[in-house]
Amino acid sequence: MNKRQGDNLQPSKAKPKRRKRNKGMCLEDRPVLEPNAAGVDVGAREMFVAVPPGRDEKPVRVFATFTEDLERLTDWLEQCGVTTVALESTGVYWIPLFEILEQRGIRPCLVNVRHMKNVPGRRTDWHECQWLQFLHSVGLLRAAFRPGQDVCAVRTILRHRNELVAAASQHVQHMHKALTQMNLQIHHVSDITGSTGRAIVDAILAGQRDGAELAKLRDPHIKADTETIRKSLEGNWRSEHLFTFGQSRDLYCIYQQQIVNWDLEIEKILQRFAPRIDPVARPLPPDRKRNRAGSKRRRKNGHPRPEFDLRTEAYKLFGVDVSQIPGLEENALPLFSEVGRDMSRWQRRKLCFLACTLSRQRHQRRESIVARSPKDQEPSWPSIPHGRLCPSSQPHALGQLPASNESQAGPPSCHHGNRP
Repeated sequence: MNKRQGDNLQPSKAKPKRRKRNKGMCLEDRPVLEPNAAGVDVGAREMFVAVPPGRDEKPVRVFATFTEDLERLTDWLEQCGVTTVALESTGVYWIPLFEILEQRGIRPCLVNVRHMKNVPGRRTDWHECQWLQFLHSVGLLRAAFRPGQDVCAVRTILRHRNELVAAASQHVQHMHKALTQMNLQIHHVSDITGSTGRAIVDAILAGQRDGAELAKLRDPHIKADTETIRKSLEGNWRSEHLFTFGQSRDLYCIYQQQIVNWDLEIEKILQRFAPRIDPVARPLPPDRKRNRAGSKRRRKNGHPRPEFDLRTEAYKLFGVDVSQIPGLEENALPLFSEVGRDMSRWQRRKLCFLACTLSRQRHQRRESIVARSPKDQEPSWPSIPHGRLCPSSQPHALGQLPASNESQAGPPSCHHGNRP
């Protein structure tokens, strides 16, 4: 080793030991944000309830789902000083207990089951309610949105109508199946729920089998000519298929009548809400849409629109003509039933995303709704303009919704393309 190399040598310094850094906080070290929190594991027949330790000799109890037992459950929670309860969103079994807790002044917190199922070793209902109570006490659970009871009534009735429409559609498919088995192709030529299709179906069930006579029932406004309809009505008239065809037709008519009864009921419920605007003093602006949301024209699938003027009712509910917003021509009532009228409870981005997902349809007149995209870019899917639905301090052509509690410092970020 030469001199120069020896001069460069320095005494080695001992490296200090590294302390392991905790990447996260242990659950036991988290501060208790809700000291009076309880957890309920919801079931169809039993409710497992856990209160904070030390509030009772038996901090975990089991109650039946009868109304009397749910009242005793609430009494026990009041004796233990519970002010908030975390409930699992299990089917519809949580609704009776949720309503009783609201009436007693105990704040219910409806949580998503997926947020607390990723922990092993707590698979029984007895341990599940305790784990739910602990997560709620340390503030690791978020409550789901639930509107008021009056809006929930509209939501229940509206979702029931969707089930009626789905059931009626199934019987239309049964009629298509019976026609195909008899090799009658009328459903490929004309909609059997339209004016021509209904007239031909009624004549077939009345005993008419002549294709030429059935073709005379053709409405002059349909595209298919008389000869095409005659050819589509030649087949094998088997009695068993005619029986199933008639049964499906009768059931379809029953569901259609129930949908009409639904329209009468929902109109009564909407009259209970205090209107935010008087259509007489401030009438509706001219309708710029070709297909009005309140028209009584039948849909393409044969299901009737609401009998009442939906556009006027939505105008009184929101104070804004939301039917002119792209995508909300017929979804104003579903929007009201899901989010209500209190827009201050929603952030701008979340409300715009929810409103956009109510209608997953592409608009044909896209150029008149959004600005044209450059030729080298793919046109984005039009969504609801944030200035027309989300609370904003700037007025617009359709009016102004109630201001939100959110800060108005910056513009809302609503992306019209690249939906999540």
